[in-house]
Order: sequence, then structure tokens, then C-alpha cells
Amino acid sequence: MAVVAFGEGGHAPPSVGRKPQVRLVIRGDGWPRVLAGRPQRPPAVGVARDGDARCLLADEAGGMKAAWSGMIQFGLVAVPIRLYAATQEHPVRLHEIHLADGSRVEHRCFCRAENREIPHDQVGRGFALADGRVVPITEEDLAHLPLPTRRTIDVLGFVPYEDIDPISFGRPYYAGPGPGDDRPYALLVEALARTGYVAVAELALRSRERLALLRPRHGMLILQTLLWRDELRDPGDLAPCTPVTDRELELAEVLIQELAGINIRDVHDEYAHALEQLVDAKITGGELVEPTEPAPALDLLAALEKSVRAAGRTHGSPST
Repeated sequence: MAVVAFGEGGHAPPSVGRKPQVRLVIRGDGWPRVLAGRPQRPPAVGVARDGDARCLLADEAGGMKAAWSGMIQFGLVAVPIRLYAATQEHPVRLHEIHLADGSRVEHRCFCRAENREIPHDQVGRGFALADGRVVPITEEDLAHLPLPTRRTIDVLGFVPYEDIDPISFGRPYYAGPGPGDDRPYALLVEALARTGYVAVAELALRSRERLALLRPRHGMLILQTLLWRDELRDPGDLAPCTPVTDRELELAEVLIQELAGINIRDVHDEYAHALEQLVDAKITGGELVEPTEPAPALDLLAALEKSVRAAGRTHGSPST
């Protein structure tokens, strides 16, 4: 089982043979500097009491199988937890086919040395050395990997949530309470909610060591993996350097205010429906009506003024 370890007073204790852990804050570029000052509370944070966290987890995780289980060590208190995948995508999948006859294509396992197909139960994994040799690695070998974060989620420090650049966000997990007393778990959730801090940590998950944060949400903990710095690409000179006028900026701000607010429940993924239309057209020989693509405005100021008037009519606001 894995352990989230941090000490009393919100400081992570130094591990044996490792550098002392420090308090950090994420800079605007997404990476740490020394923490200074007291942060504001992060938005949309709830606090659970009397076992509410367990109930919320059951409702939100839908009884899914835990992807990982372990312990949070809060001071001298050990808190059992389980990780559940917090997201589930619904991609539209297209099958691979042979273009000559439209038949399905299969992917089979082929052994180069024996020049023959082999069953899936004979397929394993190995680490390739520079000299070309491959060292077989079994699941039992990985269970004894000499990596501290394989069993321990190391909290490196505590940072204000709003100072973490969302571009570094990876995959979220529900970190729900395990068996036993829920009060220590609820205490940790409430402490993070009150201070406005989230914990930045390291852990081994899904065959690699990852940076992550722990934050409160609706009375439970969320573990959000973060991208490492070398996984974020440099945008180079993509940012424009063209100046804008005060009037253009004023109208753009008015337009943003007019269009503020959205009910995300009313927005749906229409890709599957469009694909069905495409398939139907190919079967029946019909024609597709392609949507009109927007064109760049030749007169930016005129386009802004027209947009503000249209938004004002829709929302009943006076024009600027």
C-alpha cells in the first residue's frame, strides 16, 4: 500500500537519506518557488463531516474499482485511502479495415526470433539495454521496485491552489477514505479547505513517477497528477505583438460581459452525430450540408460593434 506522508504543522518531514522537504509555491510558469504570504481559499471547496466524504465518493465514483489503495499519514495518524479514476471519456472509435475489400484488420503478436505468431499469454515486457539485449521484467519484479514513491506519496510542500497553472494539470483521481474511522480523513479535508492550501507531492502511478497535488473538493480529496516541466512545450514566439486600440479593448470587454455565463449541461459532444450523418450520406448517396466557417474580420472595430449590438438584443442589454 502507498502512503501520503507529511508532518505536523503542515510541513513534510525529511526522509532518511533525502533532502529536507520544503514549502513551495507554483510560479506563473507552473513551477515552484519559495512560498511567501498566506493564500486565499481556493474556489468550490466543500467540507465533509460525519462520514459525508464516504457517501460522496460512493455517489460520484459510481462503485468503480479502486485503481490504487494506500494510507495517508497525517502527523502520527494513518488514514486509509483509495484512488478512483475521476473521469471517463466516450470516444467515437473507427475500426481499421483493409482498403481493398473493407474487411476488418487484426493485430497479432509475432515473434521475430521464431518467425511465427504467438498467443497473448506468452507476451511479456522487457527493458532494452544499449548492447541490444533485453532484460525481462515481470509484475513481481515491479512489485519490488526500489522506489520510495511506489509505497509512499511524498508531500513536498503546500501551495495556494490559484497559483498552479492549469496547463500542468494531468489526470484527476478521487482519493476517497478507506475502511476505518473517517474522522482523520475529514480533518485533513477541512484543514486544506480552511487554509486554502493544496499539497504538492510525488508518487509512482501507472508505471512512472509523477508529480501530483492533493486538494479538497465537495468534502473529499482529489489527487490531480501534474505534468513535469520537461513535458510542457515552449510556445516560442506564438504570442502576437500587434497593438490594439483603447476602443477595441473597451468593446471586447463589453462583449465578454454580455456573453458571460454558460450552463455547461446544455453543451454536448456533437461529433458522434456528425459522424452518423456522414455514414448515412455514404450509404444513401446523399449530400452533407457543411457548416459555414467564420472568416477573419476585415474591420475589427465594426465586427466588435456589431457583435455587442447582437449580444445586447439577445440578453436585453443596452448597446454601448
